[in-house]
Amino acid sequence: MPTTKILIATGNAGKLREIRAALAGCGAQLPSAAELNIGSPAEPHGTFMENALAKARYAAKESGLPALADDSGLVVAALGGKPGVHSARYAGNNVSDKDNNDKLMQAMQNAEQQGATLDRSAYYYAAMVFVRAANDPAPLFADGYWRGEILKEPQGENGFGYDPLFYDATLGKTGAQMSAEEKNKVSHRGKSLRAITALLIERGILKQ
Repeated sequence: MPTTKILIATGNAGKLREIRAALAGCGAQLPSAAELNIGSPAEPHGTFMENALAKARYAAKESGLPALADDSGLVVAALGGKPGVHSARYAGNNVSDKDNNDKLMQAMQNAEQQGATLDRSAYYYAAMVFVRAANDPAPLFADGYWRGEILKEPQGENGFGYDPLFYDATLGKTGAQMSAEEKNKVSHRGKSLRAITALLIERGILKQ
């Protein structure tokens, strides 16, 4: 039986690493959009799931392969849900994780200066979508949450995105202080990947 090939519709090295680790052992080749020189589509939607579907369909159309796409981000209570679907571009286009983290810290400081006790609670959310082809009428959907709070200063050197500021009180660590294995067990993306993998196995697309 031919090896299944699924395009991972991301150019984000951190996301790609986590997705490939989650799908290791499932008998599939997992090229990335970046490796096939496939760019990213516009993400005009107001929800993570809609944007993930747009990315999956675009990648499948450009590659001719089944595609798996993630759209994820950080939702902060004190900021009215920001940065939300704009998490990767919170400080602007083509910015670094540090730029985004610096803007988040500044936004939290500004909110705190308004006088009320600041609600520092937040959650990461990941939407995962798989399409068999660009016009797949029945995509597979999964999602995952990771609840925590936003620190005043970054801690830790691992992870990516907002991990240095995102504190998991249950484990007593930020996402950036966790090993890859620890993070995968509790993270939004780890949860969504386990859910989508179960669906792919159930539908016979991946092997157990």
